[in-house]
Amino acid sequence: MEYLHTMIRVTDLKATVGFFELMGFVETRRMDNEKGRYTLVFLAAPGDVEQARKDQAPLVELTYNWDPEAYTGGRNFGHLAYRVDDIYATCAKLKAAGVTINRPPRDGHMAFIRTPDNISIELIQKGGSLSPAEPWASMANTGVW
Repeated sequence: MEYLHTMIRVTDLKATVGFFELMGFVETRRMDNEKGRYTLVFLAAPGDVEQARKDQAPLVELTYNWDPEAYTGGRNFGHLAYRVDDIYATCAKLKAAGVTINRPPRDGHMAFIRTPDNISIELIQKGGSLSPAEPWASMANTGVW
């Protein structure tokens, strides 16, 4: 397993990017999603810039939703993300141990689980997506992630 990023939601993207830049963080990529109405900004700590540009990790992901939203109950903290060698095997192991797979890896690429304290964890398939496979391909979401 490999650490990827921590995502936080922000209400003032310019101010938050400026805050991280003040600490020496470097923007490695930015994505605007018109359909989803959000912007993602990925930042690397000064000592991680070269690795982050190569591996897209380790990073802080800033998520700016274009439509205003009041963040309560920790909603501004998004999730931890880890790259795994085999998303199906990882999810099967976790499920067998009683972990709820909140967002199954239907696409062979991404899944979400939660810690006992309800912190979201995103699991990402290393390399390209695996071919869709059961039981995951037809499994519905459970709860929130």
